[in-house]
Parts: sequence; C-alpha cells; structure tokens
Amino acid sequence: MPIDWQKSSFSAEAANCLNVAAPTPEAIKIRESDDPDVLLATTPATLGVFIRAAKSGRFDRLTNP
Repeated sequence: MPIDWQKSSFSAEAANCLNVAAPTPEAIKIRESDDPDVLLATTPATLGVFIRAAKSGRFDRLTNP
C-alpha cells in the first residue's frame, strides 16, 4: 500500500523538507525530501515529545553554543 506523505505548507517548493506520514495509528514515518529512501520510524507519542521539546527551545543550544 502506498504511503501518503505530507509536507509542511511552509516548505512551499523548497528542496530540503521533511515529509511525514502515518501509515497506521501506531506508527509515524519521517523522511527528508532530498533522500527519500532513508526513513525514520517513531510513535505518535514520541514524536509529540520531540516536537514539544523543540518548541520549548530545548535543542537551541545545538545551534547556538
């Protein structure tokens, strides 16, 4: 069955985008548009924790030492 990949509307036609799909309720798949054969898999709960941490600035130190 084909996977219905989604990308953010903020990406427009940019080449370096993340694509996200939820082929089942228990699984989230993520890929980078420039290398679509490399897939990451996670759960909705784990992805939610990651997104909340990113929004709160927990990873800012990685780009601003």
